[in-house]
Amino acid sequence: MLLLSEDQTRDALPFPELIDSLRAIFQSGCVMPTRHHHDVEIPGEEDGTMLLMPAWVPGGFSGVKVANVVPGNSDRNLPAVSAQYLLSDARTGKMLALIDGGELTARRTAAASALAASYLARPDAEHLLVVGTGRLAINLVGAHMAVRPIKQVTIWGRSKEKSANLAREIGSSYPVKVTVAGKLGEALENADIVSAATLSSEPLIRGADLRAGTHVDLVGAFKPSMRESDDEVIKRAELYVDTRDGCLVEGGDIVQPMKAGLITEADIKADLYELCRSDHPGRQSSEAITVFKSVGAALEDLAGAMLAYRNGGH
Repeated sequence: MLLLSEDQTRDALPFPELIDSLRAIFQSGCVMPTRHHHDVEIPGEEDGTMLLMPAWVPGGFSGVKVANVVPGNSDRNLPAVSAQYLLSDARTGKMLALIDGGELTARRTAAASALAASYLARPDAEHLLVVGTGRLAINLVGAHMAVRPIKQVTIWGRSKEKSANLAREIGSSYPVKVTVAGKLGEALENADIVSAATLSSEPLIRGADLRAGTHVDLVGAFKPSMRESDDEVIKRAELYVDTRDGCLVEGGDIVQPMKAGLITEADIKADLYELCRSDHPGRQSSEAITVFKSVGAALEDLAGAMLAYRNGGH
């Protein structure tokens, strides 16, 4: 069985190839049962959660991601999320590879954002604003650079120290000009692409600050109670999602305005299936504001795992 560490998984998933792999699986589709959520009691602290995300291509590959989320790990100085991906032969059931789930998730999530941006961001988009300083941030830079001519990256985070550290890391990793934003509103006014990956429950991105032609990529806010954009963003924008099933249930940026009656399901112009299959043309105007909301899907993990297996020497 192939075992891929975090570093090996990163090396096996270069963004141009990963984005192409995601495009291909959204075009062809796969079997993707509803993810399983199980509460796990932990004496003396908040419950943990076990997440199981299965998917398979009949006669091809099958896989499942197992993720354990333990909020109390912050007190132990341990990551809150531990994950692994088990890839199998869907014809024989033979288990083929165990792949680092954290790195796989981070890279496929960023690649899905870039895949959407390849249809929704202006072709001349050069200035990327990243909102948030977590693990996804540097991945979002690398992924968007694979589909758009990014020359300038601006970082905004609540922590000035984390923002400065991230800016240095990006500057040493990619040939772009990197700055740290003082005020988010001013940064929003100057960005071509805004990519937000936070755990915010209150809107950070305000529609009044966005200029015409901006593409907004909403990666965080994966629970209905969480939100990164305000109502004005949603009212001004053309709305797109990774999967309708996921975003209509879990994506707070869609669920909350829908419950408030600001939008209906019909206002979602397309999902990644429709964009990748050319059922919808994506951006049609240089002046439009586009919003892509993602919550993640098991077929993205499967596509990444298949690519990592192939690039790992199989």
